[in-house]
Amino acid sequence: MMGLRGFEHHAVYELSGGMRQRVAIARAWISQPLLLLMDEPFGALDAQTRLAMQELLLAAREQRRSTVLFVTHDIEEALFLSDRIAIMSGRPGRIVEEIAVPYPRARAYQEIIATPTFGELKRSILATLREQAARSQHATTESLPHGDDLRSYPRSH
Repeated sequence: MMGLRGFEHHAVYELSGGMRQRVAIARAWISQPLLLLMDEPFGALDAQTRLAMQELLLAAREQRRSTVLFVTHDIEEALFLSDRIAIMSGRPGRIVEEIAVPYPRARAYQEIIATPTFGELKRSILATLREQAARSQHATTESLPHGDDLRSYPRSH
Protein backbone atom coordinates (compact mmCIF):
# COMPACT_ATOMS: atom_id res chain seq x y z
CA MET A 1 0.00 0.00 0.00
CA MET A 2 2.86 2.41 0.72
CA GLY A 3 4.81 1.67 -2.44
CA LEU A 4 7.87 0.32 -0.66
CA ARG A 5 8.05 -3.13 -2.25
CA GLY A 6 11.69 -4.11 -2.72
CA PHE A 7 12.90 -2.04 0.25
CA GLU A 8 11.83 -4.38 3.05
CA HIS A 9 15.40 -5.25 4.03
CA HIS A 10 16.92 -1.77 3.74
CA ALA A 11 18.08 0.14 6.80
CA VAL A 12 16.26 3.39 7.60
CA TYR A 13 19.31 5.49 6.71
CA GLU A 14 19.22 3.98 3.20
CA LEU A 15 15.72 5.34 2.54
CA SER A 16 14.86 8.73 1.09
CA GLY A 17 12.85 11.29 3.08
CA GLY A 18 9.67 10.35 1.25
CA MET A 19 10.25 6.66 1.88
CA ARG A 20 10.82 7.34 5.58
CA GLN A 21 7.50 9.20 5.70
CA ARG A 22 5.81 6.23 4.02
CA VAL A 23 7.28 3.93 6.68
CA ALA A 24 6.02 6.28 9.42
CA ILE A 25 2.52 6.30 7.93
CA ALA A 26 2.55 2.52 7.56
CA ARG A 27 3.62 2.15 11.20
CA ALA A 28 0.81 4.44 12.29
CA TRP A 29 -1.80 2.55 10.27
CA ILE A 30 -0.59 -0.97 11.08
CA SER A 31 -2.75 -1.14 14.22
CA GLN A 32 -5.80 -0.02 12.19
CA PRO A 33 -6.67 3.03 14.31
CA LEU A 34 -10.03 4.71 13.96
CA LEU A 35 -8.29 8.09 14.35
CA LEU A 36 -4.85 9.01 13.03
CA LEU A 37 -3.21 12.22 14.28
CA MET A 38 -0.67 13.81 11.92
CA ASP A 39 1.24 16.97 12.81
CA GLU A 40 2.81 18.47 9.68
CA PRO A 41 4.12 15.12 8.44
CA PHE A 42 5.12 16.43 5.01
CA GLY A 43 6.63 19.77 6.05
CA ALA A 44 10.26 18.77 5.41
CA LEU A 45 9.67 17.19 2.00
CA ASP A 46 10.35 18.73 -1.40
CA ALA A 47 7.30 19.78 -3.45
CA GLN A 48 7.24 16.73 -5.72
CA THR A 49 7.60 14.22 -2.87
CA ARG A 50 5.09 16.17 -0.79
CA LEU A 51 2.41 15.93 -3.49
CA ALA A 52 3.10 12.22 -3.95
CA MET A 53 2.73 11.71 -0.17
CA GLN A 54 -0.50 13.71 -0.10
CA GLU A 55 -1.95 11.53 -2.86
CA LEU A 56 -0.77 8.40 -1.06
CA LEU A 57 -2.41 9.61 2.16
CA LEU A 58 -5.73 10.20 0.39
CA ALA A 59 -5.65 6.71 -1.13
CA ALA A 60 -4.65 5.08 2.17
CA ARG A 61 -7.36 6.97 4.07
CA GLU A 62 -9.99 5.70 1.63
CA GLN A 63 -8.70 2.15 1.85
CA ARG A 64 -8.43 2.13 5.66
CA ARG A 65 -11.54 4.24 6.32
CA SER A 66 -9.80 6.00 9.20
CA THR A 67 -10.40 9.56 10.31
CA VAL A 68 -7.27 11.69 9.96
CA LEU A 69 -6.69 14.82 12.01
CA PHE A 70 -4.05 16.62 9.97
CA VAL A 71 -2.22 19.73 11.18
CA THR A 72 -0.67 21.91 8.49
CA HIS A 73 0.28 25.52 7.87
CA ASP A 74 -0.06 24.99 4.11
CA ILE A 75 -3.44 26.23 2.88
CA GLU A 76 -3.30 24.37 -0.43
CA GLU A 77 -2.43 21.15 1.40
CA ALA A 78 -5.38 21.66 3.74
CA LEU A 79 -7.74 22.27 0.81
CA PHE A 80 -6.47 19.22 -1.06
CA LEU A 81 -6.52 16.74 1.83
CA SER A 82 -9.44 17.86 3.98
CA ASP A 83 -13.15 17.42 4.22
CA ARG A 84 -13.22 20.18 6.84
CA ILE A 85 -10.69 22.84 7.80
CA ALA A 86 -10.54 24.34 11.27
CA ILE A 87 -8.67 27.65 11.46
CA MET A 88 -7.14 28.36 14.84
CA SER A 89 -6.29 31.57 16.62
CA GLY A 90 -2.99 32.32 18.27
CA ARG A 91 -2.54 31.76 21.97
CA PRO A 92 -4.64 30.53 23.46
CA GLY A 93 -5.38 28.34 20.48
CA ARG A 94 -9.09 28.36 19.69
CA ILE A 95 -10.99 27.37 16.57
CA VAL A 96 -12.16 30.64 15.02
CA GLU A 97 -13.62 29.28 11.80
CA GLU A 98 -14.57 25.95 10.30
CA ILE A 99 -14.81 25.48 6.56
CA ALA A 100 -16.44 22.58 4.73
CA VAL A 101 -14.31 21.63 1.74
CA PRO A 102 -16.68 21.06 -1.21
CA TYR A 103 -14.61 18.53 -3.15
CA PRO A 104 -15.45 14.81 -3.35
CA ARG A 105 -13.12 12.40 -1.58
CA ALA A 106 -11.75 11.06 -4.86
CA ARG A 107 -9.86 14.16 -5.98
CA ALA A 108 -6.88 15.09 -8.09
CA TYR A 109 -4.75 18.10 -7.17
CA GLN A 110 -4.42 19.38 -10.73
CA GLU A 111 -8.20 19.33 -11.13
CA ILE A 112 -9.22 21.14 -7.95
CA ILE A 113 -6.47 23.77 -7.88
CA ALA A 114 -7.75 25.26 -11.15
CA THR A 115 -11.32 25.71 -9.92
CA PRO A 116 -12.66 29.15 -8.96
CA THR A 117 -13.85 27.66 -5.66
CA PHE A 118 -10.26 26.69 -4.74
CA GLY A 119 -9.08 30.27 -5.24
CA GLU A 120 -12.03 31.70 -3.32
CA LEU A 121 -11.51 29.35 -0.38
CA LYS A 122 -7.77 30.07 -0.32
CA ARG A 123 -8.39 33.85 -0.30
CA SER A 124 -10.97 33.48 2.48
CA ILE A 125 -8.61 31.39 4.61
CA LEU A 126 -5.76 33.86 4.03
CA ALA A 127 -8.02 36.75 5.10
CA THR A 128 -8.97 34.93 8.30
CA LEU A 129 -5.33 34.11 9.05
CA ARG A 130 -4.28 37.73 8.46
CA GLU A 131 -7.07 38.92 10.76
CA GLN A 132 -5.94 36.48 13.46
CA ALA A 133 -2.31 37.58 13.07
CA ALA A 134 -3.33 41.23 13.41
CA ARG A 135 -5.35 40.45 16.55
CA SER A 136 -2.43 38.53 18.01
CA GLN A 137 -0.03 41.39 17.21
CA HIS A 138 -2.43 43.91 18.75
CA ALA A 139 -2.89 41.79 21.89
CA THR A 140 0.88 41.42 22.30
CA THR A 141 1.49 45.15 21.87
CA GLU A 142 -1.33 46.02 24.28
CA SER A 143 0.18 43.80 26.99
CA LEU A 144 3.47 45.75 26.97
CA PRO A 145 3.95 48.60 29.44
CA HIS A 146 2.89 51.98 28.02
CA GLY A 147 1.76 50.38 24.72
CA ASP A 148 5.39 50.10 23.52
CA ASP A 149 6.10 48.45 20.20
CA LEU A 150 7.88 45.08 20.50
CA ARG A 151 10.72 46.23 18.25
CA SER A 152 11.69 48.97 20.72
CA TYR A 153 11.18 46.88 23.86
CA PRO A 154 14.49 46.06 25.62
CA ARG A 155 15.46 42.38 25.37
CA SER A 156 16.19 42.20 29.12
CA HIS A 157 12.47 42.46 29.96
